[in-house]
Amino acid sequence: MVHNNTALMAINPFRVNPTNFQKTMAINDFYFRGEKGHEYPLGNLQLLGKLQAGMLTANQRWVPKPVLRAFARRSVDWWVMSEDLPHPQNRVTLGAAGRIEVSYRPNNLRAHERLIKAGTRMLKRAGFPIVLIQRMGIETNSHQCGTMRFGTDPAQSVLDPFSRSHDVPNLFVVDSSFFPSSSAVNPALTIASQALRVADHLAGTKP
Repeated sequence: MVHNNTALMAINPFRVNPTNFQKTMAINDFYFRGEKGHEYPLGNLQLLGKLQAGMLTANQRWVPKPVLRAFARRSVDWWVMSEDLPHPQNRVTLGAAGRIEVSYRPNNLRAHERLIKAGTRMLKRAGFPIVLIQRMGIETNSHQCGTMRFGTDPAQSVLDPFSRSHDVPNLFVVDSSFFPSSSAVNPALTIASQALRVADHLAGTKP
């Protein structure tokens, strides 16, 4: 699992954004609830570091650089992140020739599309009439997690709630493998919290 990710470039043609180091801000209004009539969670919106024209040319080679430069000077840039869920066919394997092979198909896309629409409407109401959308694939895999999910049922999980293997008593896994799903935020603090929780559990356990 790696999240569902999309970049939004909000542009006001008549207002220059002079910043080089954009502030960090997140909007979690849609994280635990969806829009009216759609109550499942949608995810997280957060500011990107300021996009520059050179960053845009890789994906938009057909657009003249002066146009990209003008867009970048007038944009506020956002990252849309939604949860993706574990699936047995989404996996990393070792091929016959020793080559690493990745199989991945996104899921939970309905929630992600609704979050894109909610973010787009919000930005247009805030005074940015142009919102460009760039959906990201497996290549933006900065938060890989899963493969050894934790749980109470050995038939449905690899680890118990303290990240201990159901099958190997002296094996504990405290990296991002234990996640049962990919939450729509950076997982680093959750990983650290679980590692500390497991350490406390071990310290209180007789050898």
